Amino acid sequence: MTRFDLDGIDAANPLGFLAAIGTLAAATRIWPTGAVRLGWETRLGGWRPVLAVASDVDRSELVEALDRSLRAMSDHPAFSAPDNLSVPVETFSEWAKAAQGTARPSDRLYADLVAAFGSEAVQSTNSGKPNGNNADTAFRHIGAGQQRFFACVRSLVQDTRDIHLAKTLFEPWRYDDPLEKHSLRWDPNDDVRRALRWNDPSGDPERRRSGAMWGANRLAIEALPLFPTVPGWRGLETTGFQKDAGQPVRWTWPVWNGLLSIDTVRSVLALRELQVPVPNRVVLARLGIVEVFRVYRVMQDKYRNFSAAFPA
Repeated sequence: MTRFDLDGIDAANPLGFLAAIGTLAAATRIWPTGAVRLGWETRLGGWRPVLAVASDVDRSELVEALDRSLRAMSDHPAFSAPDNLSVPVETFSEWAKAAQGTARPSDRLYADLVAAFGSEAVQSTNSGKPNGNNADTAFRHIGAGQQRFFACVRSLVQDTRDIHLAKTLFEPWRYDDPLEKHSLRWDPNDDVRRALRWNDPSGDPERRRSGAMWGANRLAIEALPLFPTVPGWRGLETTGFQKDAGQPVRWTWPVWNGLLSIDTVRSVLALRELQVPVPNRVVLARLGIVEVFRVYRVMQDKYRNFSAAFPA
């Protein structure tokens, strides 16, 4: 297998972890016969991903293949929804039925994306009362003011190119892509309080020049099907997220040794032991999990953000 050290990505950054998983998902669509694996190694002061592909390709060919695959998604029906992710349950139900009707064992991407976005079986609430709209994923961090989830997703799908993917995967992150309408707020760096900024964020001209990593956000979108939502007794649950009484919502993810296929990664992400307040490291080590990271989801004004990650 051809090995690629994805040295631009750090597992301790939630956006970086999602970008790595998204790279695995996108590469698996390109080489679908179980020929793609993802693992982690300690390099450059952190846990960095290793992508292995059973094909004789070099770095530039890998980036070109990823670029073609991701750009082909620009007209995918999963991204054709209204700008807001939360819509009347009847609207979401029709969308889900359309996705289910096209799902096949060899191509279930549409259905998996819709399941990741939300569910019509659970309504979102206003002041504790159901409001008639579907509940949505815990990964939805934008949706207030002028920013809308799907509008941002479509901007990333349409505008991201091979150069953005290459510098995300293989170079230190410089955050030199325009931030405005191109960040899903999955990077802790997005949590910048007004009191710490020179300009009001809503009118800061720097947002049009820098502050984001388009490639990381675009690849992270591809990871969402591995984090489906499921109706639960407390409402809609998102894989990997948990909330204890009196505590903010938290997200926990694992780092493993060895090279795993996407189906195995899907199972690992949903391990029950990861969601307890203090994961049993001995039990997890027997499963090949060598580190566990956790973030809290915090609010800034109208937006959700992830805190800095810490070992769980």
